[in-house]
Amino acid sequence: MSDYPVHKVVIVGAGFGGLSAAKELAGAPVEITIIDCQNHHLFQPLLYQVATSALTSAEIAVPIRSVLRNQANATILMDKVVGVDHAAQTVQTKAGRAIGYDTLILATGAQHSYFGNDAWAAHAPGLKTLGDAFNIRRNILSSFERAELLADDLSAIEALQTFVVIGGGPTGVELAGAIAELAQSLARDFRNIDATKTRIILVEGGPAVLPSFHNDLSARAALDLARLGVELRLSTMVTEISDGQVTTDKGVIHAKTVVWAAGVQASPAASWLGVPAGRAGHVEVDDTLRPRGFENVYVIGDTALRVSDGKPLPGIAPVAKQMGIFVGRRIAAQARGRAASGGFRYKDAGALATIGRNSAVAEIFGLHLKGFIGWLLWGIAHVYFLIGFKNRLFVMLSWMWSYLTWQKGVRLIIRHPPG
Repeated sequence: MSDYPVHKVVIVGAGFGGLSAAKELAGAPVEITIIDCQNHHLFQPLLYQVATSALTSAEIAVPIRSVLRNQANATILMDKVVGVDHAAQTVQTKAGRAIGYDTLILATGAQHSYFGNDAWAAHAPGLKTLGDAFNIRRNILSSFERAELLADDLSAIEALQTFVVIGGGPTGVELAGAIAELAQSLARDFRNIDATKTRIILVEGGPAVLPSFHNDLSARAALDLARLGVELRLSTMVTEISDGQVTTDKGVIHAKTVVWAAGVQASPAASWLGVPAGRAGHVEVDDTLRPRGFENVYVIGDTALRVSDGKPLPGIAPVAKQMGIFVGRRIAAQARGRAASGGFRYKDAGALATIGRNSAVAEIFGLHLKGFIGWLLWGIAHVYFLIGFKNRLFVMLSWMWSYLTWQKGVRLIIRHPPG
């Protein structure tokens, strides 16, 4: 490294994009500072399985420090970025630090969006973090426990055993299917209630679930959800959410547990940089993944808006990973005095979504796969993208155990703080 001037790279966010960029810079003549408000990298595509008792948090999360333990040019700071001073080339953190950079990578992801109805968050939590997953799992399991105490109050039991998922994208579909399977696995464990009478209602504003998938796969997903007992409320708009009640343009649903999977909002990166934000707060970037007018700032992952073939790239893990790899290689080349050439091109391998046991849909290299084959491919793909052999092994063992026994393994109600 002494042959080259030291180049300081700050990466904000250790999700798929940020971590991929950091790994690509291993061995490059740069000093990397990774800032994240959590100490772990989270495999978000399987977060719903923590929320529905199928997996533990340790199986889908890994400490950032352990991932980059052997990367001598990387320093990890557990802190929260609150602003960027581009003139001074520093990022400001919640702890009061001003960290300088030569190149900045913003990989700060996205958060829940309630489309201007932020008060709904108290009654319909979203699913983005481990804390969210624990909260949702607690709400689901507590509903069954509370229902068991109210053997004679049928209306209260019905509300407690009614679960509403708002949003028919992959997260909503996978959550609804997983809650249905959890209810089936609980059937033998309760004496005063019948867990098989649990209602799961999936509310979607559009005419179909999984609208980004091909029509035949979307239709198959709807059929498989119905087979699991999930009630679909399509072309239905939510107008109000309060304690124990979801109001739509087609009526009122009484439910004690509601989960939000209908929208996301990008991080405040646009305001940090002083650039116009897209409708969902995204920062528009060029084919080098830089905002207009910024030579040494990259924005990647869910925070970035990159249009390809007339359509925005989706906010999914493969896009973020490929962006991170592209930016990491570009910075490494420049730090070594080489010209960085070419623009970012996303290689779309397809999309997958699971509905439940032996049921998934997949678009892979133009092929449409359904049922058991789609489910098997979904499982292989998710295990492959997990970080670390231990996590891959434990997830496979957990899935095998659940498949053979029909039991969910992590049915623990944990309150923070205890009480």
